[in-house]
Amino acid sequence: MAIVGSILFAFYAVAAAAAMFFFQVPLALVIGLSILLVGIQYKIGKWAALRSVGAEDMDEDQYREIHQRVEWICEDMNLEKPRLMVAEMGVPNAFAVGRRGAGTVVVSTELIQMLDMDELEGVLAHELAHIDNRDVVAMVLGQGVASVVAIVAQYIVLFTGDNQLADFFLAIIVGQVVQMLVMVFVLAISRYREYVADADAARAIGGGDPLARALQKISDGNERVPNDKTAVDNEVSALCIFGESHGLAKLFSTHPPMEKRIERLRNA
Repeated sequence: MAIVGSILFAFYAVAAAAAMFFFQVPLALVIGLSILLVGIQYKIGKWAALRSVGAEDMDEDQYREIHQRVEWICEDMNLEKPRLMVAEMGVPNAFAVGRRGAGTVVVSTELIQMLDMDELEGVLAHELAHIDNRDVVAMVLGQGVASVVAIVAQYIVLFTGDNQLADFFLAIIVGQVVQMLVMVFVLAISRYREYVADADAARAIGGGDPLARALQKISDGNERVPNDKTAVDNEVSALCIFGESHGLAKLFSTHPPMEKRIERLRNA
């Protein structure tokens, strides 16, 4: 975590230095614009995630036990109870957005129907751990660094070339490649934070087995869903409790392999 964080800071430092050298931009302005970009990404990302799944407030009378379980976990974590929402995602899943004091947890109706209450409690504890650990904010910061570095790289290509049309297309390619490179490190942090949230959830509910069983059911449930039914879920896949890739694509996965998460939880 420290190594990857240092690498991300180095990327940002190089981008800031390049902006100051090539474009004579004051350091204070570079930092200010970076903070503004991250703030916009955070606000828009939260709104877009909730809107993309059609999330609605979770009725306290209809879902009384879920609200109670969340209250118990929040008390144990010394965390203010977040806003609870429910959505029909087409797949069994859940995700959290926001930060401590202003968090939101969204649970799909498919997940509620699939899991036993102790398993659902494990999933809720996992999402609450993300809010408690400020993981969403950390990911937005990482994505912000990737965006800043990519933007600076694009402008360097544009302003140092002598063929406007060719440089325009080259700048797009360079920006995409640079952003992808930085995102490899951001996604490494995301995968690590999933393990941390699993461990915190296991401590909050007194053991890892309920969450392990939930993850196994979620994995099996997603495998049975047709590909054309998962489009909505893919829009917020980085936030969801489930997400998995194979082969080289693991480098760009937001989540570690499900079997490894389940093994760690059962050994907790």
